[in-house]
Formats: sequence, C-alpha cells, structure tokens
Amino acid sequence: MQTPATQSSQFTQLQAINLAKIITIFLLGGFAIAFGIAGVRQVIYLCLHVGYCVWWLLEQWIYPERRRVIFGEPINTLGFLFVLLFVGIFYTLPGFLAFTNPEPISLTAIAVGLPLYYFGSLINTSADVQKLTAKQQGVGLVSNGIWRLARHINYLGDLLRYLSFSVIAGSLWAYLVPAAVALLYGQRIQMRERALQEKYEDYLEYQKRSKQLIPFIW
Repeated sequence: MQTPATQSSQFTQLQAINLAKIITIFLLGGFAIAFGIAGVRQVIYLCLHVGYCVWWLLEQWIYPERRRVIFGEPINTLGFLFVLLFVGIFYTLPGFLAFTNPEPISLTAIAVGLPLYYFGSLINTSADVQKLTAKQQGVGLVSNGIWRLARHINYLGDLLRYLSFSVIAGSLWAYLVPAAVALLYGQRIQMRERALQEKYEDYLEYQKRSKQLIPFIW
C-alpha cells in the first residue's frame, strides 16, 4: 500500500527542479533585501547565481525539446519536497554566506570564481545543446564533440559552476554545496552508466576511450 509520501505525483523531476530554481531566485533576492548589498562580492554573487537560475529556465523555452530529454522521470511527493529543500533552499547556502560575509572580496577570488562560472556554463550548455541536436537528428549514442572528452561532461560543467559560487562566497562552509552536488552526481553517474550499457551496444567501447567525468583524469 502506497503512502502519500511514496505515491507518484503528476509532476516530473524537471518540474520540481524548475520550481526549486524559482525559490532560489526569491531567496537570493530576500538575502539582498535583508542583508543589503555591501560590496562587489554580493553584486557578483547575485549576478552569477540568479543569472544561472534564469538561464536554466530560459533554456527550456529556447530549446523546448530539452524538456523531453532531461529529468523527465515522474517524481513522488517525498522526492518533490526533497528537490525543493535541496535544490531550492540548500543550494542557496553560498548565497547566504556571501551576503553575510563582511570582508571585501579579493582579486584572487574574482580571478578564480568568474572563469569557473563561465567555463562551467560553456561546458554544460555546449554538451546539452550538442546532445539535444543529435537526438533530434536521430543519432544514437553521442560520443563525439565535447562528449569525446568525458561521458558525463555536462555534470562537470555544473560542478564548476557551483564551485564558482563557493569561491565568490568566501567561506569554507560554502563548499558543502559543491561537495553535496558531487556526491549526488556520482550516484547518478553510476546509475546512468548501467542504463547506457544496456541501451547501446557500443557503449563499452566508448567507456574504454573516454573518461567518466574529468577529461584526461577520471
């Protein structure tokens, strides 16, 4: 017998994530109102994190096919609430720390944080657009282009982006978020590896000539 928490809802994982991104935008705006924008650190953080959330939502409007190929699995009530708490609220921890950090941001933090964000965004978006285009053309396993560098290169881009938020926040506690994302993606990668091995006959060969997440390393 299913309990209300385990019953499947009418929502997908993507819809839960979209709502979580909207919650994040409002929370970050709330931090700006509650704590004020004391300096460059807060301005940069707000631009990067809100910009990322807005781009996540806009990308699905620009590429409507994306809604059918990512996170399309149905989600139960407990999972839906977990996504809202984890993605919508916990992910704002670096933002809270950035807005409550009285120290001025260093040039080193800016020099490290901004490239991490931009290269992470470039990697993630390039990977998603390439795979979406290939799927529209009826291609099976996508293993060329940016995907030849690593089998889950899109996750690397996302990790770099969340790492940039922690660098800009300027607190060790902020690194809890990219650490948690890494653990979550690690679990998801293992699930995807098993599923893709069953789906594509040539996936084993792809595994032999590519890295899992970080090009040339792992």
